[in-house]
Amino acid sequence: MKGLNDKQLEACCHTDGPLLILAGAGSGKTRVITHRIAYLIDELSVNPYNILAITFTNKAAKEMRERVDGLVGFGSESIWVSTFHSMCVRILRKHIDKIGGTKDFTIYDTDEQKVVIKEVLKYLTLDPKLYPERAMISAISKAKEEYMSPDDYEKAHATSFRDQQIAKVYREYQKRLKRNNALDFDDLIYQTIFLFETNPDALAEYQERFKYIMVDEYQDTNHTQFILVKMLAAKYRNLCVVGDDDQSIYKFRGANIYNILNFESEYPDAKVVKLEQNYRSTANILNSANAVIANNEGRKDKTLWTEQEDGDKVKFIKYDSDIEEARGIASNIRGLRSQGITLDNVAILYRTNAQSRSLEEQLIYENLPYKVFGGQNFYARKEIKDLICYLKILVNPSDDNSLKRIINVPKRGIGDTSVGKMSDFALGNDMSLYDALLDIEEIPGMSRNVEKVNKFTDIIEGLKAMIAEEAFPSEIFDELLEKTGYVEELNAEGTDEARARIENINELKTKIVNYEENAEHPNLTDLLEEVALVADVDSEEDEENPAAKITLMTLHSSKGLEFPYVFIAGMEDGLFPSHMSLESDDPDALEEERRLCYVGITRAMKRLYLTAASRRMVNGTTNYNDISRFIKEIPRHYIETEGIFVGKSEDAATSGKTIPKMGSFSNIGYGRPKLNQSDYAKSNPYTKNSSANPGFGKAFPMGELSSASNYEVGDTVKHLKFGKGTVTAVVPAGSDQEITVDFERVGEKKMFASLVKMKKL
Repeated sequence: MKGLNDKQLEACCHTDGPLLILAGAGSGKTRVITHRIAYLIDELSVNPYNILAITFTNKAAKEMRERVDGLVGFGSESIWVSTFHSMCVRILRKHIDKIGGTKDFTIYDTDEQKVVIKEVLKYLTLDPKLYPERAMISAISKAKEEYMSPDDYEKAHATSFRDQQIAKVYREYQKRLKRNNALDFDDLIYQTIFLFETNPDALAEYQERFKYIMVDEYQDTNHTQFILVKMLAAKYRNLCVVGDDDQSIYKFRGANIYNILNFESEYPDAKVVKLEQNYRSTANILNSANAVIANNEGRKDKTLWTEQEDGDKVKFIKYDSDIEEARGIASNIRGLRSQGITLDNVAILYRTNAQSRSLEEQLIYENLPYKVFGGQNFYARKEIKDLICYLKILVNPSDDNSLKRIINVPKRGIGDTSVGKMSDFALGNDMSLYDALLDIEEIPGMSRNVEKVNKFTDIIEGLKAMIAEEAFPSEIFDELLEKTGYVEELNAEGTDEARARIENINELKTKIVNYEENAEHPNLTDLLEEVALVADVDSEEDEENPAAKITLMTLHSSKGLEFPYVFIAGMEDGLFPSHMSLESDDPDALEEERRLCYVGITRAMKRLYLTAASRRMVNGTTNYNDISRFIKEIPRHYIETEGIFVGKSEDAATSGKTIPKMGSFSNIGYGRPKLNQSDYAKSNPYTKNSSANPGFGKAFPMGELSSASNYEVGDTVKHLKFGKGTVTAVVPAGSDQEITVDFERVGEKKMFASLVKMKKL
């Protein structure tokens, strides 16, 4: 027990009855769990055989096992240190025959589940476009997490035709799993509960064995995990749960925060120990986190503190655009490196995966090596590679590798065997695969594929025609998405993964529009060249430490990690917190976003940078968002800004009220004032390095119009969205021009020359 603080010691020594350990960020909870196990064995002579410790990931279980073995030594191998799933596998291997299974059952992964679901949809004659495989797997998984059988699901959704169909899929899916002697991962917990419900002797065996139960990360448990733990602990009630409601951020995975919030209601005699001393962060970082999370109503009252010094104030920087934000972060990191900080001490966190694109590009431009934690680099993501391959085919139809990747994406019924035969035909006739597709009628044995292939080549030929007509790359990209149905298929899937893929596709559109705004003659060939240079560059290694790389990750992925220097990008309402949480009817939606912010802040050890952008391009459209409300919840004596006041006053910090300081829009960000285009142009001058250059000629500051923007009546022009048109009127507007254009497709439009995305033909 040497080295434990008073609260940690109290948590270790309370061994009888229910115990809730509220372990704040960086408070040493794993140390407490392992020392509590050692205390049970060494001081109370508890048999290691009677101890169960449950955590969530194999990595965490392995770390806990190593620590327990180091502390306990002989006999520690008898302790069950396990994840929920591996524990249930051990139980079912012994007892599944009691519920109609056999002990040699197979565990299906997601790919194997998809094969079964595909067979079920075919058997039930359900259209996979209306009932996508991933969506069915997700719906069934959520039902099992709520401990709902197919019959329960059918009764609970009696008024929904779609859900009734899903119930049929669920029922048939379970039949086939049983026939295959297989379980999916959700079944492992579901069937263990069913075993205990229907076989009291099996339950009694494990209740008697596990007299002392400890559950880590209890705030992340779902409904079936709650039921399982409650059943196992029912006899001896020596249940210790460890967690932090302020770090409950996995609702989308089924986590139920009320398991920890209602623990004392479930166990009225429970003792509660709060671990509030933080060993990770400086006082300014910690106090900022406390100030933010204090705004949540659904939480246990606790305040983290530290014996460390105040340290640097949290730094908030507001940039003009998302591109400038990425440049600024890269520049600050280069500054840290010049001070001797190795890059493995630096992390950049963001709300959505799509945000990594601009950050990755700027880090590459600055020759700063990085790694994307728990994910792929932007241009390596499946949906991005798919769509880039489509664009490659448009400019180079002879690219067989790209063609093979996307010929059946989205699925059009052109299988690998057929592609192989067509490829052999092309090789035998010394032609590209695409040319062979155009002659599909001439390929022996391809009669069944003629219509499918023709539909595909019609799409490609139509898009190639747009290139010939000098359509903008963004127009071609939009048409590509519409004709292929790529996004439509993801929307139908409706899963969190599908939504993340759509966000990435929107970010690719943003990249294309950014390219167009800065290119003199935007075209697909140059765009793909620019992408290739960014996607394929090998970043130079840190000179002093070749292994050192900046870590990029989502805020969700950062939980459980820590870094001396942390940047959190995109601190804007609508991005973080997300639009979805701001518009949700669920009051917990915004509170979960705030918990996510708390997790992000508490990853930082020495210095924390928070950044935002006045304007951010999303899906090719520029959005203007207010500074994140989470920034405004940090008292100003903990935060340092570059000429921007956003925090609470010291008096307001205690009352919870935010007192904004009056100032211009460019300095404060408290709601965008209503400006006409001319006023807006004057208050937001473009610079040569701006990410949103007006027009397609060379960049220029406002008030110094380039010749490309001096329009005259009769000029033929082409607009990014409206297409071709003719200038019918020009009115001087200070150093700008207000022009009227009659477009062939949409009619007459008025606009300012310096702001319009248009070029003269």
